[in-house]
Amino acid sequence: MNIILIGMNHKTAPLEIRERLSLTCGNDANHLAEIMKFPEIQEVLYLATCNRVEVLANAVDTAGAVEKLRAFIFHHGNLSAEEMARCLYLHYDDEAVRHLFRVASSIDSMVMGEPQILGQVKDAYRTAVEHNTTGVILNRVLHHAFRVAKRVRTETGIAHNAVSVSFAAVELAKKIFGSLEGKTILLIGAGEMSELAARHLLNQGVRKILIANRTYARALQMAENFHGTATDFDTLAEKLRDVDIVISSTGAPGYVITPPMIEAAIRRRKNRLLFLIDIAVPRDIDPAVNEIDNVYLYNIDNLQDIVDTNVKSRQREAEKAEAIIDDEVGKYHEWFNTLEVVPTIISLREKMEGIVKSELVKSGSWMQNLNEEEKKNIEILAGSIINKILHDPITGLKEESRENGALPYIAALRRLFGLDDV
Repeated sequence: MNIILIGMNHKTAPLEIRERLSLTCGNDANHLAEIMKFPEIQEVLYLATCNRVEVLANAVDTAGAVEKLRAFIFHHGNLSAEEMARCLYLHYDDEAVRHLFRVASSIDSMVMGEPQILGQVKDAYRTAVEHNTTGVILNRVLHHAFRVAKRVRTETGIAHNAVSVSFAAVELAKKIFGSLEGKTILLIGAGEMSELAARHLLNQGVRKILIANRTYARALQMAENFHGTATDFDTLAEKLRDVDIVISSTGAPGYVITPPMIEAAIRRRKNRLLFLIDIAVPRDIDPAVNEIDNVYLYNIDNLQDIVDTNVKSRQREAEKAEAIIDDEVGKYHEWFNTLEVVPTIISLREKMEGIVKSELVKSGSWMQNLNEEEKKNIEILAGSIINKILHDPITGLKEESRENGALPYIAALRRLFGLDDV
């Protein structure tokens, strides 16, 4: 194999570094095109979420590809050498496949068992397919990853009562107040994360949900779905005066809440506390607001205590999932090993079929007296004989490729049958 997976995630890189990468690595299509210009790389998948940036590649030159991909991440993340060494992970071949399977199955997620990551992997794969950056190897490994994720979800309890970052944010809000009944919440953003948060907030008895989004029509639609109130994005500063908690999750490239906005709101709140939960990457809320009196800001990395509780409750199911992943990595390895015998099998079959066709042409003088059905029966008989002759050699080649490596047998077959003769 020449499979490489390189990247960083919430376990290896703090939020400010992931944020740097997220800000410069937002356009998957552009980055796929950039990576595919590297002659050392044959296929590539690019995955960027709020908690990870990863590149999966099938390389022609492994060492050269790693060097180019390191430089790619170094450049786009504006990282120092020390940050690269500390935050970046690199997996090869089976370990790269295993890591992808763990990601797709949500074993590697910040909140284990969350359902969003599989959709994000599928979206990344769809983009790669649309831009023709995947081929035989990565197509197979991605489809295998989707199968593994399905097995993990159906054969373990890891997805039972599955939670999400949005759920963790609401749980954090509940820890802050003890109860959310009667509270007013402002959701900034109207994407999937905000929808999930709204659903959990309703379950906690929140009195009022305000929804702000740059596209007002989208905010209005979400407000109707969750019995909330849509508000114009330009009125954010005004709405901050009246709410208890803000949960922000937009795709904005810069801060949507700044210290001057908070300072103006606090003056009118009469010292009421304001809690801000920023689950966006890059961040929506300027960290400097945490220096303002009576303001408390939490970001996505502050959810770790809630996440740890989730991990402990799912540990036994995670062990079952790891066993499934180990089994599927072995199956993928077996499939990959059979690839080396495929060209020889094809050449062997083509040579046999060529011999049969040639001999049938030579027999044309007597075959012309046969009707079409009789000719067809002779061709079927010849094809059946070919299949029976080739069955044992092909089966043997495949078994050797799975167990010991079939290169000596491939060489012998190609020489004995003259498959390389010009």
